[in-house]
This record gives sequence, structure tokens and C-alpha cells, in this order.
Amino acid sequence: MEDDPARTRELIRELEQELADLQARLPAHSVSPSMIQALEEIEERLEAARRRLASESEID
Repeated sequence: MEDDPARTRELIRELEQELADLQARLPAHSVSPSMIQALEEIEERLEAARRRLASESEID
């Protein structure tokens, strides 16, 4: 897959929105394991996308 900084920035925006939506739905107590797992997965994908954008920016 060809690196595209514009697509990576869009992915970051989408993941940030997805993360914010999930965080808004988290209950104050007794968070389910599936919600914690979803939160961690989004955070990992977001971190990877940010690293990819940084490396794409270094190439340009």
C-alpha cells in the first residue's frame, strides 16, 4: 500500500472521533471488558497511524 499523508491524517481524525465517542459512552463504574478492549484497540491504531504520519513526513 502506498503511503499517503492525507489519508493517514484522515484516518487519525476518524480514530480520534471514534475514541471520543467510546469514551463518552464509558460508564463511571463497572466498565465491561469488551469496552476496555475496544478502547485499547483504538488507542493502538491511533498511535500506529500517528507514527506512520511522522515517518511519512520525514520522507517528504
